[in-house]
Amino acid sequence: MNRTHPAETKLVICVWHPFTFWRPQPVMPQTIRARWPEMHVVHLPDYDGLALELPDTDIFVGYSLRAEQLVHAKKLKWIHSTAAGVAQLMYPELRDSGIVVSNPSGVFSPPMAEHTMGLLLALARNFPDSTRHQDRSYWGQQDIWDQPQGLTELNGQVLVIVGFGSIGQELAKRARAFDMRVWGVTRSGKGDTTHAEKIVPASELDEALPHADYLVIAAPETTETRHLIGEAQIARMKPGARLINVGRGSLLDEAALIRALETGALGGAALDVTAVEPLPRDSPLWKTPNLFITPHTSAVSDRLWHRETALLVDLLERWFDGREMFNQVDLARGY
Repeated sequence: MNRTHPAETKLVICVWHPFTFWRPQPVMPQTIRARWPEMHVVHLPDYDGLALELPDTDIFVGYSLRAEQLVHAKKLKWIHSTAAGVAQLMYPELRDSGIVVSNPSGVFSPPMAEHTMGLLLALARNFPDSTRHQDRSYWGQQDIWDQPQGLTELNGQVLVIVGFGSIGQELAKRARAFDMRVWGVTRSGKGDTTHAEKIVPASELDEALPHADYLVIAAPETTETRHLIGEAQIARMKPGARLINVGRGSLLDEAALIRALETGALGGAALDVTAVEPLPRDSPLWKTPNLFITPHTSAVSDRLWHRETALLVDLLERWFDGREMFNQVDLARGY
């Protein structure tokens, strides 16, 4: 790997997103400049000036770099994605370029695990209906109890987590504190069983689904995981089970989810991600019964950019020292 020294390195940070918090905060360039004052660090607020900066860029830190931009980045050696998902970078030109790709896997896990735990509790205790009743100044005790899914407890329930990486494991740790029975699903069927009763290979997902009281989707987005949970998979779940998606919208067949909630086959669901974001105002998801929606906020935390920065600084230390890099993306798998 052709690595660089700080004094001869140009690092460009560039993300623009309509949600302002996804744009790198000043703590990132400030920390890097303080650690390596000899390095040329450029922080762009949007993509307007990126074309001028790319030709002599060694390290690019951002969310997206398109194929037509990559062709101008003649010196580029490493792309560090500020997003855990890197499907937007998995095009042939980049896969074949020899450029190292890394991501911030792990930095989103604590807030996402806590958020998902909140969704589990919200579904079990029907907090959405309580909030709706509060908006109407209505004491809805009987109405909430009379709902088909009822009010239930998490302890003793089987939680199947599809995608048992850092997010899934952080969730498992919290779920175990609620005395839930946790099953993890991984591609290989291997994984850390510290907080899981068992690990199931993805090839046996259909056999695990009938056992799930709660199903959480936290798998990466790849060509193989599109509609990983669809009509057939939902049909295998027990009546009244709940489903939560905090992975990517593409992993779930939303039309199948709507049908299952409208017929009462599922007792409830929660989505933090949708196939189209922002979710259009005319989407049927907004009016689907027993569906709780949060606007892709599970990873948002006031600590996020400090974690992002600390991880990037660690990777830069390793890059300059010639040590092994962590969080490298497997370009063949796409995550």
